[in-house]
Amino acid sequence: MTVRLFRGIGELAPRYDGFLLDLWGVVHDGVTPYPGALACMRGLMEAGKRVVLLSNAPRRSQDVARRIAAIGVPEELYHAVMSSGEEAWQHLCRRDEAFYAALGRHCLHIGSERDMEMRDGLDLDFVEGPEGADFILNTGPADWDDRLEDYQPLLRQARDCELPMICANPDLVVMHGGRPTLCAGALAQYYEELGGRVRWHGKPYVSVYESCLDLLGIADKSRILAVGDSLRTDIAGANGVGLDSLLIAGGIHAEEFGGGVNQALDLERVTAAIAKSGYSPIGVARALTW
Repeated sequence: MTVRLFRGIGELAPRYDGFLLDLWGVVHDGVTPYPGALACMRGLMEAGKRVVLLSNAPRRSQDVARRIAAIGVPEELYHAVMSSGEEAWQHLCRRDEAFYAALGRHCLHIGSERDMEMRDGLDLDFVEGPEGADFILNTGPADWDDRLEDYQPLLRQARDCELPMICANPDLVVMHGGRPTLCAGALAQYYEELGGRVRWHGKPYVSVYESCLDLLGIADKSRILAVGDSLRTDIAGANGVGLDSLLIAGGIHAEEFGGGVNQALDLERVTAAIAKSGYSPIGVARALTW
């Protein structure tokens, strides 16, 4: 059966009280909001819906809020933000799980200048190389144009030192200004392939959804819709915690699905990709529009 195509969120709004929205690939492309996205969010707020933004961003939630405000997504269009970086930071701060309690204080941070806030408030010594480190905090490549090959020697060296890794963003790639860019998840995936130990934070893992459910404050999960552009993270994560989900075709899968601007959406391809993934969104929409 061909996946159902929804014209917009307004068609679905009466069914749900809470909406869990992905950011990158749904609300914005890393540079600017997508056409219609802000109007859609405004429509949800005016309809009295709870709106929480869930991002696999390797930075604190307040930093995410500041950054999206800077590109035109104002705070009055949502109730709260949760990020994979926030979850990782909280675990590093509390150290209330065995994995974190066992970590030393010497950290090798793989990341960019954009992610430096992740270091704030942590009792850690940041070192320059694997030899002096107790673990790795992976927030992603240093530059938008970096490739996986640029990091393979460092990751092999870290594996030889048997360093555990914290991955603050499970995404493999993200669309930045319309082109795919490497993310922390690609580095962590390679590290696991080498035999390294990785603690993942963010979508599709359960704990970040538990935080979002607390923020939404809606007891009946059947009244919550998760909206995202990635089958691997957004749709998988929602399915894993029993939430309905809507796939956005114009994000990370746009080229595959024909979901880009002025393209004809190929519902047969979308249906095949969903079937192959094993996940079950309620349907697909071209973009986050009302």
